[in-house]
Order: sequence, then structure tokens, then C-alpha cells
Amino acid sequence: MPFLDIEFANVSDKGLKRPHNEDSSVTDVGVGLAVVADGMGGYKAGEVASAIAAKAVLDGMRENGGKPGPRRATADGPYSSAEAQLIRDCIQTANRHIFDTAHAIPQCHGMGTTIVAAVFTAGRVILAHVGDSRIYRFRGDELKQVTNDHSLVQELIDRGFFTPEEAQANTPKNLVTRALGIDEHVEVDVQEMETLPGDIFLLCSDGLNDMVNDEEIRLTLSKYSANLSRAAHELVRLANAGGGKDNVSVVLARPRPGAPGSAGLLAKVMGLFTRGS
Repeated sequence: MPFLDIEFANVSDKGLKRPHNEDSSVTDVGVGLAVVADGMGGYKAGEVASAIAAKAVLDGMRENGGKPGPRRATADGPYSSAEAQLIRDCIQTANRHIFDTAHAIPQCHGMGTTIVAAVFTAGRVILAHVGDSRIYRFRGDELKQVTNDHSLVQELIDRGFFTPEEAQANTPKNLVTRALGIDEHVEVDVQEMETLPGDIFLLCSDGLNDMVNDEEIRLTLSKYSANLSRAAHELVRLANAGGGKDNVSVVLARPRPGAPGSAGLLAKVMGLFTRGS
């Protein structure tokens, strides 16, 4: 199995209407990790929550990336790989940090954050999310949303009360039904899928998809697929051109087969782990 080589582009902007940026976005080629968190709360509390989330997940992956635990079932169901278990545990840890901080510091009371995270290993990706930040996959000129929003809009659609178009027109967009830091425990949606050559994964806060529709996103990725940095900057520009009503964060990731030695520690160890099983 080839080791992983991955290209990231990471752009975050406060937009045109907000006084500061409450999003946090991080990438780390060494552990194949990308994270976008969209904070919410009182004055600057959302910024604190998203920063705690991004740092906790990044630190957890760096500290434990070379030592995956055994596969096991959890209260949320079985996971097919040690990486899936690990990213879930890191997000749960982030949730506890935010929850504890919100209760310890009055200015942070009620703060929370959404999160999307992707962990890339050789030939596959593990995706985790809480809230309405999104992950898309661009493959063969087709764009597909691969996460399901934890929002009132999506819940009404899932229950058949509205069509997607009706829900967008009649329901406040930013009412999330799940977020980090609100409760002591949070359910994390985790999925795993294969990656193919040429795949591009987009992680974004809702400041992008509220301002730029999926077709515009698809066309932008198609036009600038050879240059991820330019594509990411163009998506942020489009969000601001559409009104820039919210902070907007865009992370693009392109996994590629690479030569031995180019992989992060997690990918290397998991390659050995897989071959030995």
C-alpha cells in the first residue's frame, strides 16, 4: 500500500459584516489532518470555543497519531479503524474542554462551536463532524456533500416537513441541533470512505455555503483544481462578493499516492498495522 502524500490549502476570513473571526481552521500534513471549527457565543466567546476545539483535536492527533488503539465498539456504535476511534475521542476531549471552560469563565458561558475534521491515510479518509459546518467531495467534476448538517433546517427536511427549498425559505439557517461545548457529552458522526486519485475534499464553515451555492462551488473547484490555494481564495472571495455576512473558512485537501518517506507518522504506522493484521 503506498504511503500518503497530501496537499492542503487553508484560507479563513472574517467576512464583511463581523467585527472579528470566530472560525478556526488548521491542517497538518504530518498526521494527515484538516479541521474547521465555527464558534458561537457572546463577545469573542465563539472565537475561544473554536480555537479550543481546533487545538485539542490537533494536539490529540499529534500525541496519539503513532499509537492507534485496538478496534472497539463504543456507545455510538462500532468503528472500522483505529483512526476513526481516535478522531472521535479527540473531538470528545475538545467538547469537554469547551464545556468546562464555559462553566469556569463567566464571559465564556454559553459558548460552543461546530466542527468538521478529516484524517487522511493511504487510500482512505475518516470524516467526523458535529454541527452544520460541511465536508464536500469533488470527484470527476461532481460535487457531493458527504456530511449531514446537524441543524433545524436539515431536521425538518429529514422528517419530511419541508423540501430543501421550502426549508431554506421558511426556517432560520443557523439554528444548530448539535454543537461542541453545550453539553458534557456530544455525539460525533464518523464515517470512513475510500479516496481516488484526483479527489478534492472541501471542509468549510457555513459562511461559505450560505453565500455560495453548490453549483458555484463545483464550478470553482473545476476551474482551479490544478491550484488548491487559488481555488480556496476564490471560494472565500465569492462568499464575500455574495454579501460576506459571516466568517468564512475553507480548507481544501487533495490526497495523492506518494513515495515512501513522504507520509506522516500516522499513515506509516497504520500501513504497518494493516499489513500485519
